[in-house]
Amino acid sequence: MITINDVTKSYIIGGNQVNALNNVSLEISEGDFMAVTGPSGSGKSTLLYTLGGLLTPNVGRVTVNESDIYSLSQRLRARFRRENVGFIFQTFELLPYLTALENVMLPLSINGINGREQEDKASDSLEKVGLDERADHKPTELSGGEQQRVAVARGLVNDPKILLADEPTGNLDQKTGDGIMSLLSDLNEEGQTIVFVTHDLSRTVMANKDVGMIDGGIITVNNRDV
Repeated sequence: MITINDVTKSYIIGGNQVNALNNVSLEISEGDFMAVTGPSGSGKSTLLYTLGGLLTPNVGRVTVNESDIYSLSQRLRARFRRENVGFIFQTFELLPYLTALENVMLPLSINGINGREQEDKASDSLEKVGLDERADHKPTELSGGEQQRVAVARGLVNDPKILLADEPTGNLDQKTGDGIMSLLSDLNEEGQTIVFVTHDLSRTVMANKDVGMIDGGIITVNNRDV
């Protein structure tokens, strides 16, 4: 489904070149539930945003269903992201002045979906994460776990081929984080392809693939039945 071939992503910091990704190659199959682990600064998030079409590599190719996404124009790449990728962020990134329903509707509005269809799709997405009864509440009226569920619903609302989650439990306590991981696991069992970044190795137990990173490189790829 997704192939990363010999990708390097570098930055100039203090006059020195730093490779956030160093000659990385990886394959992600449809239906994978893949964990990316490693210490801070290992390149986990850079890898996630590169395969999601947000960070152009200096060298290498990222292909999705045999299409090189970084050969696309900026406009077509943005369209690719809207139609194929859902993002979940550690800090939720919800707009505080919008309700849960309105936050989930935002990607649909960007895609030009009409108002009634926006509401129906957003309601269905909130129901999928068990928050349909909290649709009219604003983020400040929701717990951390509920806010992350809204963020998951927003990531799912466009029916993405792949869902990318950057430290989805990083701002949550253990019990609430367990609930989010169970939700992601349930979505994967329904066929959703998911890649998530975590520094917490205990969060990888549900994944069928575990990729370990250090200093911008992949050091381990473990495939397992779960």
